Amino acid sequence: MVIFYFSGTGNSKYIADLFGKNMKADSFSIEENLDFESLINAHETIAFCYPIYASRVPKIMRDFVQKYMQLLKNKKLIIFCTQVIFSGDGARAFTYLFPRNFLQSAQIIYAEHFLMPSNIFPVTTNPVKIKKYFDKSVLKMQKVCKNIKHKKVVKRGFNPLSRVLGLIQPPFLRALERKANNSIKTTSNCTNCGLCISACPMNNLKLEGSKITHNHNCTVCYRCVNLCPKKAITVAVHSKISKQYRGII
Repeated sequence: MVIFYFSGTGNSKYIADLFGKNMKADSFSIEENLDFESLINAHETIAFCYPIYASRVPKIMRDFVQKYMQLLKNKKLIIFCTQVIFSGDGARAFTYLFPRNFLQSAQIIYAEHFLMPSNIFPVTTNPVKIKKYFDKSVLKMQKVCKNIKHKKVVKRGFNPLSRVLGLIQPPFLRALERKANNSIKTTSNCTNCGLCISACPMNNLKLEGSKITHNHNCTVCYRCVNLCPKKAITVAVHSKISKQYRGII
């Protein structure tokens, strides 16, 4: 098997790498320049991992699945999502990317949610709290992999109540991607260092003259916001940046 992941600031990468280590499976970021067609064709079981925001799979992962959808037919699928508190149907949301009849050929053999530190708001910066999240994820992944090895099927987020919880996420969060696509700003602190441009997984940012502009193609990973050395860029919400999440400590 193989696992493909998208990670904004490290949480989903950590989960994907844990899975790879426990299952002796290769772990690849979908941002890498790889022959994904060959990788998918070479494996019977394909796992995916991504952060979930209000029951919505990140745009970059949606685009990836759309591109390789036909190759996923007749595959066994494992779905992991990382979340802050709860998403309701965060793992099931992955199945919404496919036509209704598609899952008659592909088989979901496992789906699970992992609680991880927040990289948006409220941002988690306390080292003790961050370590607790990661320590718990290690134990949970060990259990998950044990279940998979014993062919125990778990589908977190697939029951009707989970779907309702997904639908009642705060309206602001549900509209976050639309707002992010149209509202990225920098402050006077910006030094045009270009870190946000090179870090953006969507090639959404560019420098025009002395100003950072965008192409209305944000995947809401908040990588630019959390990595900016001057705390000078904001996405969708333009309050002053006081904390940044830099991933596992």
